[in-house]
Amino acid sequence: MKLKELEQNKNEDAMRLAISKLNHKLEKISLGGGPKRIEKHHSKGKLTARERVAKLVDEDSGFFEIGSLAGYEMYEEYGGCPAGGVVVGIGKVSGRTCIIVANDATVKAGAWFPITGKKNLRAQEIAMENRLPIIYLVDSAGVFLPMQDEIFPDKEHFGRIFRNNARLSSMGIPQIAAIMGSCVAGGAYLPIMSDEALIVEGTGSIFLAGPYLVKAAIGEQVDKETLGGATTQSEISGVTDYKMPDDQTCLETVRDLVGKMGHFETAGFDRIDPVQPEYPAKKIYELFPELRTKPYNTREVLKCLVDEGSVTEYKEGYGKTILCAYARIDGWSVGIVANNREVVKTKTGEMQFGGVIYSDSADKATRFIMNCNQKKIPLVFLHDVTGFMVGTRSEHGGIIKDGAKMVNAVSNSTVPKFSVVMGNSYGAGNYAMCGKAYDPRLIVAWPTARIAVMGGAQAAKVLTQIQVASLKRKGEEPDDKKEKELFEKIKNRYDRQTSPYYAAARLWVDEIIDPADTREVISLGIKAANNAPVEKFNPGVIQT
Repeated sequence: MKLKELEQNKNEDAMRLAISKLNHKLEKISLGGGPKRIEKHHSKGKLTARERVAKLVDEDSGFFEIGSLAGYEMYEEYGGCPAGGVVVGIGKVSGRTCIIVANDATVKAGAWFPITGKKNLRAQEIAMENRLPIIYLVDSAGVFLPMQDEIFPDKEHFGRIFRNNARLSSMGIPQIAAIMGSCVAGGAYLPIMSDEALIVEGTGSIFLAGPYLVKAAIGEQVDKETLGGATTQSEISGVTDYKMPDDQTCLETVRDLVGKMGHFETAGFDRIDPVQPEYPAKKIYELFPELRTKPYNTREVLKCLVDEGSVTEYKEGYGKTILCAYARIDGWSVGIVANNREVVKTKTGEMQFGGVIYSDSADKATRFIMNCNQKKIPLVFLHDVTGFMVGTRSEHGGIIKDGAKMVNAVSNSTVPKFSVVMGNSYGAGNYAMCGKAYDPRLIVAWPTARIAVMGGAQAAKVLTQIQVASLKRKGEEPDDKKEKELFEKIKNRYDRQTSPYYAAARLWVDEIIDPADTREVISLGIKAANNAPVEKFNPGVIQT
């Protein structure tokens, strides 16, 4: 067997193992609070959050989950919070692309942890940006009281959700809430600030204060149904609009309501009949190296993602460590900005490292991003970047200014941006390549991704040098063994924090995906984004 084939086999084995580990984690997370709590949930005549979503979306249409790893390995002192206690995603309901938010009452009775709030806000943000109807399947006990200080009072906390309810309504974006379980205190505002609310008889309830708090506050003795059950809120208070006999009927009614909605103006992104890529999607497994320091041919990876024959590369011979190209993905016209991981040689004979952004690369990418905005072409960023080039030569050449121009163009871009973190996404390179802070409509990662200010080994070296210098100032002389132990301790901690699971747990990325699904996810994102008109591009001040 040839050396190249051996290497591709190793790459494929490593990627398949990484995907298998991902799927194993997702299977466990999908059980929410576990089999016993699911059984208890069923005994009340209720469907679980995932069962509700499955019955709500169109059959065989798929459901792209967002934030399935939210809360991963967090809140362990409280027993964990699988998927952040809420299922969120993009799905088709009666042929209409919608955002769906379903509280998982098998996880702490659907209580809101800090990550739950962040995940709900992300769902509303996606709905706002793409003008997508949003459906809430409500079943929550309200704020998780032991952590109320981290979920209740701040700008991006619980209250922001109700502010967004009001903003969504003012933007004309439909919101439908189905009260399928408890809906208590501040959480009662979410469904009632929606445009229409349904409530399930016998299991749904909504009130500002439950029976226990009512008794404690004013001494009144009242049961849950009388206080805020389906009959009370549908026939006496008029708070809800539809009384439903069970979960199934409720979900069917939501589908009916969505099916009767009108349609918004579209952005008008260009799409033609799709053509299959030159390579099958799973060939990515062979092409993407097991070792992240190893160079590879980024153009070959693109052949697994884009429609065959659709690539027109921009400034191919200039700024070679970034590839910029017009192409099509599933028929959609896109502009691709990808880090080139090959070591390249310039016409002056200078060798440039793959994955590093040089001044000429930043300049090229800036112009390309501006062109895509002028032409109303969505942008796709493929990350495998270690940062901007450093050193005397780069500083004298104005790398800071050129990097700032690229960041400016990304910041002011008004066409939808989609980011895929394939490998490294370090430092200012993350910013320039449209990291989470730069409002990508979707940002996903492969299991091979790493996100941090710099790589683990580099960070550990810097921090070890600082700590050794500090010890020496105190009169201590650490020997080689102690210095090595210090390095390993720092590196292990840093490596954990650069993991894609650490990022996904905190919603720095929307989801970790199988690389073979990348084309499908980008197409889904553009289809969703096509529901919202694009604002006029104003690049701001970009110094030349």
